[in-house]
Amino acid sequence: MTETPIETIAIAHGPFRAELITLGAALRVLEVPDRHGNPANVVLGFADLDDYRRTPRFYGALAGRYANRIGGARFLLDGVEHRVTANNGANSLHSGPLGFDQQHWEVVARSENSVTFRHVSPAGHNGFPGTLTVEARYTMEADGLAIAFTATTDAPTVVNLTHHAYFNLAGEASGATILDHLLRISSSRTTPVGPGLIPTGAFAEVTGTPFDFRVPRRVGERIDADDAQLKLGHGYDHNFVIDGAPRCVATLFDPGSGRVLDLHSGEPGLQFYSGNHLAGGAPGTSGKVYATRQGLCLEPQKFPDSPNRPEFPSARLDPGQTYRHDIAFRFRTAESAEQAFG
Repeated sequence: MTETPIETIAIAHGPFRAELITLGAALRVLEVPDRHGNPANVVLGFADLDDYRRTPRFYGALAGRYANRIGGARFLLDGVEHRVTANNGANSLHSGPLGFDQQHWEVVARSENSVTFRHVSPAGHNGFPGTLTVEARYTMEADGLAIAFTATTDAPTVVNLTHHAYFNLAGEASGATILDHLLRISSSRTTPVGPGLIPTGAFAEVTGTPFDFRVPRRVGERIDADDAQLKLGHGYDHNFVIDGAPRCVATLFDPGSGRVLDLHSGEPGLQFYSGNHLAGGAPGTSGKVYATRQGLCLEPQKFPDSPNRPEFPSARLDPGQTYRHDIAFRFRTAESAEQAFG
């Protein structure tokens, strides 16, 4: 069977430019100026488009139907057990093999600064109930990239969509890790995990732990601390419970380039992944093979394993409802950490 060709779509606004591909509705390139006005690509991706199929790593993809992990690759909905495809040990990660990152997305609208993708996921795909119709609109605006997800279903199901960009504000081609980036997350609690990085159901205060990013800290400051949670994740790969109402949930700053990323979302959680398993892949867009922790993910979403945790925010979607998730990657520059974090 002939594979559908992967198409590239470019959008731009002012100094910002992005390249997206129809496989996974993925963001392959995002060019952002530094403090001197010099643009650089700040997201990781593959040089060869076929590597998005050959060696998938979720670079810049739309993750779903259910982003993150579902424990035991199963959940109950209205008393019926649904067994989904396991692809992360006994668990489901980003909805199993051939998830949204490996699907061809139809382009249904495009302009100079915007593109909208659509995908219809049939009932039963990887074990999920309901035919799910999803649209993802990417719009380049005056200060960065806005993403709008919507989804509808014809039967009760669970939905959790996020964007899986790997950021390196020093530039994808810089060769630098993200350990010297400064990060602030608006979160006073996490959902600790057990084996397989499945939440235990508990909530843990970040005070006095390596997970306290309420004030800006170097990503690498405590990443290798003697901490049981960090050892389970081989670094950060954890859900942070976002404090307050829809807002800027995280700010990332690279002191070398002066680039600042403000991440906006209304979702209750933020998965922070520090790129602990990046080494050894196919060459990136600049032709270089990435090293461990050369990019990081900040993924706003529902909590991991929410379908099995009634104490977590619900991920249920019923017919007649519309799932909505708006994400914005807002960029600016700063001369110092004091200026970046105000």
